[in-house]
Amino acid sequence: MSGPAETPPMFTPFSLREMTVNNRVVMSPMCMYSADDLDGTPTNFHVVHLGSRAMGGTGLVFTEMTQISREGRISPGDAGIYDDKHITAWKKVVDFVHSRTNSKIGIQLGHAGRKACEPIAWKRDTPLNQDQKWKIVAPSPQPFGPNSEMPREMNQTDIAKVIDDFVNAAKRANLAGFDILELHAGHGYLLSSFMSPLANKRTDAYGGSLKQRMKLPLEVFDAVRSVWPEEKPISARISAIDWDDNGNKIEDGVKMAQLFKEAGLDIIDVSSGNVTNVRRPVTPGLFQTPFSEQIRNEAGIPTMTVGNLATAEQINGVIAEKRADLCCVGKGHLFDPYFVRHAAREIGYDLKWPDQYPAAKVFNPKPEIMR
Repeated sequence: MSGPAETPPMFTPFSLREMTVNNRVVMSPMCMYSADDLDGTPTNFHVVHLGSRAMGGTGLVFTEMTQISREGRISPGDAGIYDDKHITAWKKVVDFVHSRTNSKIGIQLGHAGRKACEPIAWKRDTPLNQDQKWKIVAPSPQPFGPNSEMPREMNQTDIAKVIDDFVNAAKRANLAGFDILELHAGHGYLLSSFMSPLANKRTDAYGGSLKQRMKLPLEVFDAVRSVWPEEKPISARISAIDWDDNGNKIEDGVKMAQLFKEAGLDIIDVSSGNVTNVRRPVTPGLFQTPFSEQIRNEAGIPTMTVGNLATAEQINGVIAEKRADLCCVGKGHLFDPYFVRHAAREIGYDLKWPDQYPAAKVFNPKPEIMR
């Protein structure tokens, strides 16, 4: 008589502080540009978008990068948490996830920096007119690309405001009920641009060596950690490498993670590139997982890996081989909100369907066609 089947690695629970996710799959933050009031307020779209992925079985679902200030938006359609009116709107999303699913929900906080003041993604061929534009800031007065707005170099007042804005956003996020908070310190947004020598040309305490370039991200983390509940974890997404000979290498990514860990960060979300308008190379396979693995092993901090995760076999392999602790699936979740449930079925794991959907368990998506 055989014993119970072993639980696949992707369906094992994982804990950070007092938050436990019931599986290792994460819905990555993906920009939606759908704040219909053009002032940051999430809508019913966000309830359906994030709620459906939670219903689909993911252990942890993240909001898109949610802006900490109006001037920190990528586009006029960005979701925000810089006004008290945003708390109620986000709480509606959080309450749905908590009341109708077993998923946890996190918010990714960010400031676009020199990547701000762009049209909504599907309107990029129609530039903003002058009345629609706003002033943008960055560590140094260098535009992101040839068609980007010129940022103003941040002074100490600007830096203090950004820290305050992150703190106030974190307070609002807690009032909305989020389980985990993530700082976006990757992909060339504000914190990332301070961390990269490709964007940070400062000669003061916030520029120069990697440790000095990390000064603002660490100040933001310390300030946010001081107001975020002790029982709730904090993550940070980083670009572990810049994909540029003059930029950060993986050794720098490891050091970033070590500095964050020393400050008390719980987990590193390991991505790469996008710090300039030169896109990272299109690479097949799990091209970013080696960065996660090296950071996990050398910095001794839990990691999330991203990039090209598309199958249960890949995710099970990453978790079993201890290359990451959580696997982020972005495009796959846009393609299939029920990615996790379908993956479970594919490998023969009996993942309970929502109470309202018992018939899904016996549905045959590949019937023999009878004519």
